[in-house]
This record gives sequence, C-alpha cells and structure tokens, in this order.
Amino acid sequence: MRLIALLLATLCLPAGAQEKSGAEVYNSTCSQCHSDGKDGAPIFGNHKQWGKLVREGLNELVPTALVGIRKMPARGGNPALSDGEVAGAVIHMANAGGGRFAEPTPADLARWRQKADRRLKK
Repeated sequence: MRLIALLLATLCLPAGAQEKSGAEVYNSTCSQCHSDGKDGAPIFGNHKQWGKLVREGLNELVPTALVGIRKMPARGGNPALSDGEVAGAVIHMANAGGGRFAEPTPADLARWRQKADRRLKK
C-alpha cells in the first residue's frame, strides 16, 4: 500500500522532481520563522507552544499551513512546495513539539487539500 502511495505521489511531480522530506522543507523554508518564533510562530521543538496545535491535529494544521494564517503566508511563503511537502514539514515540526504523527497517505493529502480549498472560498 505504501509503495502504491509513493508511486502515485511520484507520478504527480514534474519530470526530474523529487519530494523533499519534512526536515528538508523545515530547514529551507519553515525555519525562517519557526526557529526563533518570528511574528509569533511556534518555535521548533517547544512542547509548550506546540502542545495545543498537536492536540488540534493534522486535519487543522495542514490545511492551515496550505492557505496561511495570520502573518504566515500560504505554504510558508514557498509556492513551489507540493501539498505533500507542506504536510511533511508540518508533521516534522509537530512531532518535534510532542506529536506522534505518521507520514500522510494520499487520502490524507486529498482531504487536507479539500479543506484548504474550502477555507480559500470563505
């Protein structure tokens, strides 16, 4: 099942492109704010700041990261990131803050995309 999900995710990428890991996306994009709490961003690894967010769960966190919130732009300001890369970065940060989330399935990504799209229409 995981192999099929990986193959499907790979087929959706442009030729020669490869999904970045959550850690890679955090280091290249998210760390600009989440490493030091710029503009109120929860600091990477801070269990107190991430606790409430972890309790909200990925069904809230990932769509929020896709569309942005307060001073955080959509996709952390990097429009080149795929939904899977954004989700991976969110999971990486949430897990460093006390979460125990697994890698997303294609169904998770589809659900989060739909929720993000609904938020954009409001």
